Amino acid sequence: MSHCIHFGVCGGCASDDRNQPDKRALLVNALARAGYAGAEVAPLLQVPLHTRRRVDLAATRKGAEITLGLHRARSDEVVDMQECALLRPEFLLLLPPLRTLLRSLQGFRREASLVINWLDNGPDILLRHDATLTQPDRTRLIEFAKTHGAPRISVAAPKQAPEPVIIQRPPTLRFADVAVTPPPGGFLQASPDGEAAIVAAMLAGLPKLRNKSRIVELFSGCGTLSFALVAHARLEAYEGDEEAATAADKAARTAGLAGRMTVARRDLHRRPLLTQDFRGVDAVVLDPPFAGAGAQTKFLACAGVGRIIYVSCNPDALAHDAALLRHAGYEVLAATPIDQFPYSANVESVVVFAKGK
Repeated sequence: MSHCIHFGVCGGCASDDRNQPDKRALLVNALARAGYAGAEVAPLLQVPLHTRRRVDLAATRKGAEITLGLHRARSDEVVDMQECALLRPEFLLLLPPLRTLLRSLQGFRREASLVINWLDNGPDILLRHDATLTQPDRTRLIEFAKTHGAPRISVAAPKQAPEPVIIQRPPTLRFADVAVTPPPGGFLQASPDGEAAIVAAMLAGLPKLRNKSRIVELFSGCGTLSFALVAHARLEAYEGDEEAATAADKAARTAGLAGRMTVARRDLHRRPLLTQDFRGVDAVVLDPPFAGAGAQTKFLACAGVGRIIYVSCNPDALAHDAALLRHAGYEVLAATPIDQFPYSANVESVVVFAKGK
């Protein structure tokens, strides 16, 4: 019996066995391709099912029929979601009223999407719609938020930035006990357990630090790792997305961390930090997007920082970037694979590099 009635149809899961493929082996092979054959890799850490807190749902309308769920693999067709082994159970309870809501909206003609981040105080919802929302549409969205405890509902027309329709209370998530309001539809680690495993492996990989030590964090998002790091040293965080950087900066200032933590908006693919920018830095932490750190890796590899901690969700990109670090004389001190994406071929990794003598 399959783990889900949609398996084989829905494109959300690639495997019916959460242990296939061997995800630890994916990290072992990536490091071997980078020149680190024989690097010590920890046992795989598995994230529990039914804990995913983020989903990007597609919706289609055909007359009065609303389909809401994930796409078929390699297809535009949407599979109407009835169950899911990955999502928090609260998501599934929200699906029937969401279908009713979508059916009532004149601003939804044929296609829409819903990005839902389940935060500490409820579902933060971003609706991307394909037609002009009417005032009755906005009233229905406000009523939905009040009925279902959504702290915020935002909307976005095609090629437009999101705008809030209602903010009942600040939608917040706590990182290392610092309250952050992420942007609508903003990136989060898939589950709290996965995030905790990443943070633990990252902190374990830090060198011995003093109060005045400096850490540079690249691709810092809205502070998922930042607020754990700033407890150990002064932190300089860089993020390309303006809304995410603003959210992290505001949270840092509200928490009284402005003297120990700076957040700068910077597109590290177009304007990477240069070798001299890392002078005097004790450690670098980076969590780049799926494609890897790109041009930033070359300057980082040449900088000679004593400790680099690389968080990756793509073994192929990790292999490419780690090869540059290998040629620059870095060794692997620790490597931790984390199965944050069960029933898929994806694996999260935290790899600690140290500059060889």
